[in-house]
Amino acid sequence: MTDAAAPFQSRTRIKFCGITRWEDAERAVALGVDLLGFVLVPQSPRHVAPAQAEAMRRKLPPGVTSVALFKDAAPADVDAALRVFQPEWLQFHGAETAAECARAGRPWFKAVAMKGGVDLDQAARRYAAAGALLLDGHAPGAMGGSGETFDWHSAQKRLAMPLIVAGGLHPGNVGEAVRIARPYAVDVSSGIEARPGIKDCGKMTDFVAAVRAADQPG
Repeated sequence: MTDAAAPFQSRTRIKFCGITRWEDAERAVALGVDLLGFVLVPQSPRHVAPAQAEAMRRKLPPGVTSVALFKDAAPADVDAALRVFQPEWLQFHGAETAAECARAGRPWFKAVAMKGGVDLDQAARRYAAAGALLLDGHAPGAMGGSGETFDWHSAQKRLAMPLIVAGGLHPGNVGEAVRIARPYAVDVSSGIEARPGIKDCGKMTDFVAAVRAADQPG
């Protein structure tokens, strides 16, 4: 299987989301980041146009997986974006049904808003065809990238699909999140930024180092 078909293996995978500039994508690649997320949500400060995302995707080396993020987008808007941007994976952050997530015919993740509590078994059943559930710290209906964490112990549940831990992660706490939840992947956006949409080189480096340290036994 290719990385696009199965982006997760035994070590903790790392996803940098909200990429808006090639220099940030290039640094992420140099650090060994596995997945890069491009936000196609106009209301987000990290929004990029499909053509911008595609220009960066075309420069990515093999083994780095591109992800397009949507939130309650009309099907026609998803289709129009995917005629320009050709990511390996889609990520849905709104109230999309499983059928709406799957209609584009591409592998997909489903974000689950953890604020206020959620039944992960029920979410896993509802989105059984997802490649992973992405657990974010925001409230239902809110945008991701808010910097809000959730109780990582709730992500210890072993489901039939991988779990991605997101929400409020940064170099200072991601190691703890990995050690508690042991997720297949971690996802970060605001925690490695100088300002919304602009990544900080030092924070990017420190984040990766913290995940790798937490992966070590003992």
